[in-house]
Parts: sequence; structure tokens; C-alpha cells
Amino acid sequence: MSKFNYSVETLEVLGSPMEVFLFRPEGEGAFPGIVLAQHIPVGHTGIENDTFSLTTAQRLADNGYAVAVPFIFHWWPKSGSMDTKKTESRDDWTLEDVSAAFNLLAEQDYADGERIAMLGHCWGGRVAWLAACHIPQFRALALFYGGNIKKGLGEGAIAPIDLAANIPCPVIGFFGNEDTNPSPQDVDDYSAALATAGISHQFHQYDGAGHAFQNFPIPERFNQAASEDAWEKLIEFLDEHLK
Repeated sequence: MSKFNYSVETLEVLGSPMEVFLFRPEGEGAFPGIVLAQHIPVGHTGIENDTFSLTTAQRLADNGYAVAVPFIFHWWPKSGSMDTKKTESRDDWTLEDVSAAFNLLAEQDYADGERIAMLGHCWGGRVAWLAACHIPQFRALALFYGGNIKKGLGEGAIAPIDLAANIPCPVIGFFGNEDTNPSPQDVDDYSAALATAGISHQFHQYDGAGHAFQNFPIPERFNQAASEDAWEKLIEFLDEHLK
């Protein structure tokens, strides 16, 4: 039996089928929810191949959160090049994806649509920030080492950092000081943008940790001490703002 317990729904997003993996906690009740945005590169070939995202979603469910993981790379074939997907990604498409996943999660009888957070790692960290700037129902935002927040994707797209004032909720962020995207200077810029906008936030930065320090399937990147400390702080933050 799989250690993961999920169901899969397929939604039409602007005419393109998108899989959403749904994780339900054990027990009864309307659980607080989380939309989890995938990282790269493994995630672009399908959530079913993404052990890290599946494990993360299951761990959140085990902590009492209903989780929706939308396959935001559905615009291209799963076997397609990640370089192509990066180059052709558009923020307007991504926002349609996250909105659809949010609405699906909020409609579940086991989820509380009034208590949903946005969370993402790596590419998904940028997605999480972007989504929180456009979906005012989010009650909390958590991002792990999200890069490229200082640039928009797609013609006419505004850099998510410039939309910080639209974020409707408190923010927590986790970053490695050995990372280059985002670099420590980028993290300072993120913090400054949130402070200027008056957005409550707490950032945690780890010496000796680089990009994707929670990504245990890649041993050379995984930093267990930083990862577990971040998990503890993440759950405390989510419990405070959603429970």
C-alpha cells in the first residue's frame, strides 16, 4: 500500500485539463486547507513522479490540513523539456491554475474554505507569493527559497515583488544563506518590500544550507537540521493563523 493517501480530480483550466491531487486528514470536521505549489525539476513530469511534493502534502495532512496540489505544468506534455516550460510559463496561466485549485479545495466537504493558506517550494515559492498577491481569500502565505520573485513571467506581467502590498495575510519564509536564487540580497529585498507594504512577516535563514535544502530526494542539497527546524516553525505558523 502506498504511504500516500490522496484522490485526484481533473479540472479544465482555459480548455486544458489539470490534475489536482487532494489529501484529506484522518477524522471528521472541516479542516483548514493548504494549496501547495510544486517545485522543479522533478515536479514538471507529473505529481505522481514527485516524491518530495507528495511527501510534503502527506505530512501536512498528517498535521491536520486538507491539501490541494495542482499540476501547474499541464500546459505542456509531461515528457516535454523543463527549459521550454520555464521559458513559456506565464503568470496569468499560473493564477488560473491556483484559483481553480483553491476553489476545488474550498468546495470539499472536509475543508474549511475560510481557512486556506498558500505554500510553495522553489518554483512553487514564487507561485505562492504571486498567488497571494491576487487571491485575497488566503489566510497565510509560506514560501521556501522562492526565486525570481523580482521578475514577471509572460508579456506585460508585473514582478510579484512589486505587488507585495496586495498580499492579504501574514507571511513566513525559509531560505538558505548559500543559495544564489534567491540570494541573501534577494531575501533582504523581499523583506523590505513586505515591510514597506506593512505586511507582517517572519523570515528564517540558515547558514550552511543552499537551495532546496528540504529536498530530501537530492542528498547533496538536503540539510536535515535546517529542514526539520523549518518544518517545526512552519507548523507553528500555520496552526497559529489557521487553527
